[in-house]
Amino acid sequence: MPGHSFKAMILAAGRGERMRPLTDTLPKPLLRAGKHMLIEYHLQNLAQAGFRDIVINHAYLGHMIEAALGDGQRYGLHITYSKETTILETAGGIANALPLLTRCSANQPFLVVNADIFCQIDYAILLPALQRLQINSDGELAHLVLVDNPPHHPDGDFFLEQGRLTARGLHKLTFSGIGVYHPDFFNQVAPGTATKLSLLLGQAIPLNKVGGEYYPGIWMDIGTPERLQWLTAHIKDIKWR
Repeated sequence: MPGHSFKAMILAAGRGERMRPLTDTLPKPLLRAGKHMLIEYHLQNLAQAGFRDIVINHAYLGHMIEAALGDGQRYGLHITYSKETTILETAGGIANALPLLTRCSANQPFLVVNADIFCQIDYAILLPALQRLQINSDGELAHLVLVDNPPHHPDGDFFLEQGRLTARGLHKLTFSGIGVYHPDFFNQVAPGTATKLSLLLGQAIPLNKVGGEYYPGIWMDIGTPERLQWLTAHIKDIKWR
């Protein structure tokens, strides 16, 4: 697929407490499932979808992430790193990386994905959302990918009605950890301030500023050693795109 100008960010700054003892000496994104590190599946998938510029934030054992991935050349990517010295949470980490994400254009939206998920999504399906947020004709500032509720999270996170996240609905879905954001979504986050993404979403959803779409394919939150073990055992059976 030909490249495009949109950037992507991989969130890799978490400590991985639930993954201990595996993460005592290795950051969670570098844990392996099959032949590849968890974060490598995202890098390969992003490159296939035409993304070229990737920002990765890190904190805990971040030097190991940089050493393992380098500048991204072997993946067909250009990787830059957003280093965090304190825990900034998801929104704070994204806001901290905005100078890298908006270096070419202050108003260009970008894709964000959690490093600790496994997902077979074709990131190219989010190009229309990126283009729509760039035009920003309807005030949409964020667009989330939602999935079926996994056994460990049966109550879900958000309602999705006619392409918008709403406060009420028939059935809640789970946030996949994949989203598209306009830089303005983070205007209220002061640089270096720890801020949860849920806080910003809670403010924006009632204002009808958060869109979304449902993804029915393979998705896993690799949050525990048991889930990683399951993925490792079954990954050969998963037909990759």
